[in-house]
Amino acid sequence: MSGAEGEAYGKKMRREEEEEEVAAESGGRADAERKAKLKERKVSWSKLKRVDSLNLEAGRVSMVAQNSYEMGWRTTLCLAFQSIGVVYGDIGTSPLYVFSSIFTNGIIKHEDDILGVLSLIIYTITLLPFLKYVFIVLWANDNGNGGAFALYSLICRHMKMSLIPNEQPEDRELSNYRLETPSSQVKWVHKLKQKLEGSLVSRVGLLFLAIVGTSMVIGDGILTPSISVLSAVSGISKSLGQDAVVGITVAILVILFSAQRFGTDKVGIVFAPIILVWFFFIGGIGLYNLFKYDIRVLRAFYPKYIFDYFKRNGKDGWLSLGGVFLCITGSEALFADLGHFDVRSIQISFSCITYPTIVVAYIGQAAYLRKFPQNVANTLYACVPHPLYWPTFVVAVIASIIASQAMISGAFSIISQALSLGCFPRVKVVHTSVKHKGQVYIPEMNYMFMFAWIAVIGDMMITTTLVSLIMLVIWKKSLWRVALFFFGFGFIEIVYFSSQLTKFTRGGYLPIVLAFFLTMVMGIWHYVHKERYMFELKNKISNAYLNEVANNPNVRRVPGIGLMYSELVQGIPPIFSHLIGSIPSIHSIVVFVSIKAIPVSNVASEERFLFRQVEPREYKVFQCVVRHGYNDVLGDPVEFESQLIQSLKAYVQEQNYSTTEVEVSENATEQATVVESSDKREAHHSSNKIIQNQSASPSSNSIRSLGGSVANSPIHGAEEELKFIDRALEKGIVYMLAEAEVVAHPNSSIFNKIVVNYVYSFFRKNFRQGQNSMAIPRKRLLKVGMTYEI
Repeated sequence: MSGAEGEAYGKKMRREEEEEEVAAESGGRADAERKAKLKERKVSWSKLKRVDSLNLEAGRVSMVAQNSYEMGWRTTLCLAFQSIGVVYGDIGTSPLYVFSSIFTNGIIKHEDDILGVLSLIIYTITLLPFLKYVFIVLWANDNGNGGAFALYSLICRHMKMSLIPNEQPEDRELSNYRLETPSSQVKWVHKLKQKLEGSLVSRVGLLFLAIVGTSMVIGDGILTPSISVLSAVSGISKSLGQDAVVGITVAILVILFSAQRFGTDKVGIVFAPIILVWFFFIGGIGLYNLFKYDIRVLRAFYPKYIFDYFKRNGKDGWLSLGGVFLCITGSEALFADLGHFDVRSIQISFSCITYPTIVVAYIGQAAYLRKFPQNVANTLYACVPHPLYWPTFVVAVIASIIASQAMISGAFSIISQALSLGCFPRVKVVHTSVKHKGQVYIPEMNYMFMFAWIAVIGDMMITTTLVSLIMLVIWKKSLWRVALFFFGFGFIEIVYFSSQLTKFTRGGYLPIVLAFFLTMVMGIWHYVHKERYMFELKNKISNAYLNEVANNPNVRRVPGIGLMYSELVQGIPPIFSHLIGSIPSIHSIVVFVSIKAIPVSNVASEERFLFRQVEPREYKVFQCVVRHGYNDVLGDPVEFESQLIQSLKAYVQEQNYSTTEVEVSENATEQATVVESSDKREAHHSSNKIIQNQSASPSSNSIRSLGGSVANSPIHGAEEELKFIDRALEKGIVYMLAEAEVVAHPNSSIFNKIVVNYVYSFFRKNFRQGQNSMAIPRKRLLKVGMTYEI
């Protein structure tokens, strides 16, 4: 590079770095850290040229979860306040119906049964949401995101457990991967990890757990509205009758689900104050009842009353656990909604507000029932002081609506995650907030929620299993600690689960059937999604075929840019040969585009596009992997096109310069070696220093001449390629998709034929098509027919 050009290039690079630093400072501390990480990692283009990662599978990667940046106390307390309105609506409204659900016949046989049930409630809340979730499970987050699929993504990045082999070495360069050197492990843990990675059953089982766990959380969003709103409205049952209660509840639910398309961002600012007022109401009323009726119920903190309760009631006591469990419904929201907050804020809000107020509320209700056991069917409203009755009723209805809204929104977010990971049929995902990427609305699922019920205890058991695996393999905790966590909490949850199963014939079959249906849909969709990818991988086009096409005079190159979409991230997809066979022409620039879901929550925009140019370069054929996390939004087509073309130009410039720079460096080194050898021979035959100086001069000048003459070439070469891209862009961009017909292989099993030819075909025909999900303009869409046999 010439002196003037080198100086200009250096100034440009310094100016860009200064602009990045200013932007990082304005974007906050977290963004600044990410920008600094990006600038520290410089990709070696010469190495990528020798090892084409888009045609090879990646090696094993070791990484750690992202640590949240340090927040000030003001920010943490603000998030803690906001979390009250989003996270705790469900568990906070459970005092509306728990005692009536435990004593279903409205009869309390023994006055000490109240103490036994209260003791069960206190220790259930303390052990499961408080100890397990708030102080253990919350730390098993994926870059600040929670939920079953977040745990699955975290495990898949630490272990090679994904069923689709689309890992790439460049993925480890993503800022959210947080790579580190593998630390030492106990030998048996390392062997366990290898066995799990090499076992297809283990990989399928892990995905199955994630799918079932997701189905359970979705069900929580379905269960909450009906129970919470009905229990809140039941406060007017004496005045208007039960029929009016049902009618008002249905009306509220219809309005609630109809309003989902507007999102929660616009009204979210009032959620926290209302739920906080609700907590103050139930906590204050609880203290009032405790001191007015029977302060001796505090004896329930002695766990012996639990033993006496089961001894006295036997099977009936065990069956009542289904009602006791309702006191912790919504506990998964502590983890699933973590993406909007941070661990510390949720720990503070639950420990200081939620936990003490709901425990005091149950204690107050128990004190009231010790004197008026006949009012157990409507305990909360019965124990409210008369002047506070109507204010409590109004706040209870609003709080139940907020609780329903939070759980529905959480279910939508989880479906969006499943969709991005290829585990759910294509549905329309509408992002209702520009501030919070996790706030989405899914029209197709919204109205299905209005008619569905599901049990949620199974999700807690799955979370226990996944977190135990994380503790063992990722956190590297000792075996006895993992066993204490797994068997301790697992035993409690299995006991509750067994109690729930006894209600199967009394309506309990509805949630189980729905859970099975959701699991079947997600499992079948991911199975076929994986098999389609494997079909493309096995039938990908070789570079030799591309050379044949390029040298075939019957194949025309038409002006413009062709974007050919494919699942494949390794090599050229088989759809290309079908296109050439049907229409013997290709665009002057062809880009094979693969939308790839990365097992992280977010991918930075500057890291999203990964390009590679297919050799030889004059063919103008590129491969592009568009990487996105499960919380990312790809954007509208116009924005996507602009980002892709700009990234392509940046790649052409950088590769053109970097490749030539490597060649200049290697040639200069060889030239310097030759000249240096010549100098030494001349110095050996002559002792004249003048001759030595004269011989040294040509070597220096030769290197400068070589560097100057070749360094100009990348600039001119890049300019020509950029002009070529601009000319092609003026002719337009055409999208090419496979009109895929997926059928079972003739030699496959009957079960596989039923799943693929009928079940999957039904799902695919009745859900959104690929071009609709990616919002591809129909006027520029070209479909190529192709049959996949799996």
